[in-house]
Amino acid sequence: QVQLVESGGGSVQAGGSLRLSCAASGYTASSKCMGWFRQAPGKEREGVAAISAGGGFLYYGDSVKGRFTISQDNAKNTVYLQMNSLKPEDTAMYYCAARTSRFCYSLVSTTYTYWGQGTQVTVSP
Repeated sequence: QVQLVESGGGSVQAGGSLRLSCAASGYTASSKCMGWFRQAPGKEREGVAAISAGGGFLYYGDSVKGRFTISQDNAKNTVYLQMNSLKPEDTAMYYCAARTSRFCYSLVSTTYTYWGQGTQVTVSP
């Protein structure tokens, strides 16, 4: 059974940093495309970042390019999202997701099969 468990969310002031973690179980995270998405109240789910199997290809949403970095630790079967220079508009519930494919192609949420429960990130001005 595939499980994704996010952690690392919290409250931070604008300009600060957080690192989110997504621990995978039931499969090898490095063998599949893994992604991070976020959803703010009243808004659609937005693709933040994705990493293909083996880490060869990285994808970022336009709003986070240059500030967020996705990475993976194969030994820990965990994917991370390092978030720097946080802005109030980054406030959202952040979700980890996985495709059944090695390749990501995009940050379209409907192409991801497995989802975690989410971790809240709140950035104050």
